[in-house]
Amino acid sequence: MSMEDLERLIQFLGGLGVFLYGMDRMADGLQKSAAHKMQQFLGALTGNRVMGILMGTGITAIILSSSATTVMVVGFVNAGILNLSQAVGIIMGANVGTTVTSWIVSMNEWGEMLKPEWFSSVLIVAGALLGFLSKKEKRKQIGEVMVGFGLLFIGLQFMSVSSGYYRTNPFFLDTFSAMGRYPFLGILAGLLVTGLLQSSSVSVGILQVLALNGMVDWQTAVFINLGQNIGSCAAAIHSSFGANRTARQAAMIHLLFNVAGALIFGVIMTGVFRMNPVFALSPVTSVNISIFHTMFNVSNTIFLFPFAGCLVRLSGILVREDKQSNLASADLKERMKRHLDSRILETPSFAIESASHEAVEMGYAVLQNFDFTAHVLLDNAASEATEVKKMEQAINEYEKILTDYLIKISNQSLNEEQHLIVKNLFYMVSDFERISDHCENLSELALEKSRRAISFSREADKELEEMFLAVRSSLQHAIDARKASDMSEVRVVVRSEEIVDNLEEEFRERHIERLSLKICRPESGVIFLDALNNLERISDHAHNVAGYVREEM
Repeated sequence: MSMEDLERLIQFLGGLGVFLYGMDRMADGLQKSAAHKMQQFLGALTGNRVMGILMGTGITAIILSSSATTVMVVGFVNAGILNLSQAVGIIMGANVGTTVTSWIVSMNEWGEMLKPEWFSSVLIVAGALLGFLSKKEKRKQIGEVMVGFGLLFIGLQFMSVSSGYYRTNPFFLDTFSAMGRYPFLGILAGLLVTGLLQSSSVSVGILQVLALNGMVDWQTAVFINLGQNIGSCAAAIHSSFGANRTARQAAMIHLLFNVAGALIFGVIMTGVFRMNPVFALSPVTSVNISIFHTMFNVSNTIFLFPFAGCLVRLSGILVREDKQSNLASADLKERMKRHLDSRILETPSFAIESASHEAVEMGYAVLQNFDFTAHVLLDNAASEATEVKKMEQAINEYEKILTDYLIKISNQSLNEEQHLIVKNLFYMVSDFERISDHCENLSELALEKSRRAISFSREADKELEEMFLAVRSSLQHAIDARKASDMSEVRVVVRSEEIVDNLEEEFRERHIERLSLKICRPESGVIFLDALNNLERISDHAHNVAGYVREEM
């Protein structure tokens, strides 16, 4: 290889790097600015298959990567958030959504005003100024999208200039010609390049750059593009390793869908090219590739949509049963680990929503432990206090799992609102864990009460029961406030907290009065007052949880 060839290769790779970075910045800015829409998409996960196609198209259009979308789908299926029927629709939609990138790349063929050298530098300067000078988060996100958009086209320009030197090179011309004459070679080349890059959007972009320089004819571009669609499955298949059987089936469905489409279109286009060899050997443009890429993915989705159920059943035949024990019997801790799947981190909006959901589930586990604590203390069931301790240990594990996941989310690119939610989730998880600690303290008081054969007066029992009910109301409404982001629930918690504070003060004074009148024994007084204190602290933590919700409204 001559020095000149090496320089051109470095220029091409440099352009590819700038292209990848620009696409990443653009997708990142779009994700931040569309965070609310992404959460609405998550709410539509329970919809029908057609809704799944629309959702997959929308998500992929935002994150500019069908591979990322399908990896995320594998994570959702592994977590049990999606079933296979819903996953099929999203996977089909992801293939349609990925065509957006090819249309962006082909913009410089739409007209003189849209050529990269005309507007890319302007976009970068304007986007950078908007990002650095603006104080509003939304404008900063728009600036990030503009910079990414400009860098993407500068990368394309670098690749186009460097590859242009090879438009008359016999080796490259013969190679591309062979890929056109032998469809298998073209499909294999597209598959390998896309699998290596882990992105069909990028590999299609490279193909379009070659087309801009007149290096690719119609039949070569079509077969390479079909291979690229198959290669886009590589990321999801790799991601499914170690996942449960259902998640592996989702990855297999993606592969079956794209292979079936490539076979059908491969046969059709082979016939078209044989009937019209002049058309087959005519140069293809960047826009032509966008048109075929879109036509293929849309037609494939329409054609295979009625056979979605068949794809699900076929994936069940091809993917073997897990040798492990049935996941349905897994405990809450294992369920939480699966629901907080690292694949979902590909899209922070979804990861935050999933973490919030699991934090609420942790809250309900804490509420369950609180109810069991009330039974142990109020019904003198001290022998069952060990169950409270077991639950407390499990909740400690939940806190660790959730905290680790929230740390991973916080390391992603988040907007200000998302940073606030993640911060509050950190605090909320800690508050739930502290409530569980107080439940353990109360169960230990029940054990001491039983061990020393201490009994409360009838008045003390009634007051303690009333206190438990008031605190439970505060905790229940705090969890519901987090679950529904409901300000009316927050207001209920605020009122409940005031009631608990008043009851704690009133019952403390009454008990001291009973002690002075010797209605209650001194040793029972210590346990009673400690119980009141722990219950009041639980109410404080519930009030904190509601406060985080109010801060986000």
